[in-house]
Amino acid sequence: MYEAFFGLSSKPFQLSPDPNFYFGSKQHRRAKAYLDYGVLRNDGFIVITGEIGAGKTTLLRGLLDSLNRSNVVIGNLVTTQLDAEDTLRMVGAAFGVRVKDLPKSELLMTLEAFFVNQTSQGKRCLLIVDEAQNLTARAVEELRMLSNFQFGNQSLLQTFLVGQPEFRNILQRPEMEQFRQRVAATCHIGPLDEDETQRYIEHRLKCAGSSGKPSFELDVFPLIYKSSQGIPRRINSLCDRLLLLGFMGGKTHLQVADVNEVLRDLAQESETPLKASHHNGVAAGAPLDVDLSRLKLGDLSGLSGEIAALNQDQQSERLQRLESSLIRLERINLQTLGLLQKLVEAVRPAGAAAPSAPITAPTETKQ
Repeated sequence: MYEAFFGLSSKPFQLSPDPNFYFGSKQHRRAKAYLDYGVLRNDGFIVITGEIGAGKTTLLRGLLDSLNRSNVVIGNLVTTQLDAEDTLRMVGAAFGVRVKDLPKSELLMTLEAFFVNQTSQGKRCLLIVDEAQNLTARAVEELRMLSNFQFGNQSLLQTFLVGQPEFRNILQRPEMEQFRQRVAATCHIGPLDEDETQRYIEHRLKCAGSSGKPSFELDVFPLIYKSSQGIPRRINSLCDRLLLLGFMGGKTHLQVADVNEVLRDLAQESETPLKASHHNGVAAGAPLDVDLSRLKLGDLSGLSGEIAALNQDQQSERLQRLESSLIRLERINLQTLGLLQKLVEAVRPAGAAAPSAPITAPTETKQ
């Protein structure tokens, strides 16, 4: 939308990973060195962890784009909460191997035969496991067993495990000792520092074809760093909105006041007001001739236990999702109640009195 206004050839702060915008911070260069080392070694496990939005996927895609696809067979697996055997089936599916309904023994033999066939053709098999923090201990053990497949002295499968910081804690468990011995290298990607944040923003603008526009007041960069905590995806989100604000205001030079305005807008959007409002002509709290007493809610007692088991970062992320769901549910409720109100008014006999004890719309959810 704003690219032409600023003279850009593409969007510089898109949220989807793009290796063309790769920025080599100190930690990203270090992680890339580990990945390159792992590729050359062609053995064992390489573990890369980082905060959400730290640039793990961009780094990995850049590595994959640099590989000679003619002699590398890549299987991509985004994990969920699967048991060990289902994880093996997902590995087969990632490589295009038909393993449906096979018992585990035949499943393992089929995978080994596939890896041997590829190796005999001069190809190597590389498994990329994203969101590795969702792997169970048994699933990790199954992946370790796959790394035991050999063709002569050559390993048949190498695995890159990419996950959030909690995966590091999983690997420190006592039962992970055998797996840790098979890890060739591990690296954690942290946030950018303040200087890197400024260079990151300037780098992405340059990659998008910027010739000096937009320009920034010098104090803008420390504020963006502080607000984003140096997480690249947060920087992208904030800068994208900042450029949109400049476009709407016809400004090519952006100042601290503009950043503060964007921050206020983002803060308001993340709130959960759930205030009484009018929707489709029906006010929240208006009486309805509908008996809602028959609606039953499921037992939510297990939810508090589940949340309590999560660490602080996961709690925050889960609560944000719950808040968003509550907002959507409230809107759906108001739409439904509005339709029911119109339906009742349509079928009520002329002159009929409204019930003496009307049912009201749901009240605001208390946090």
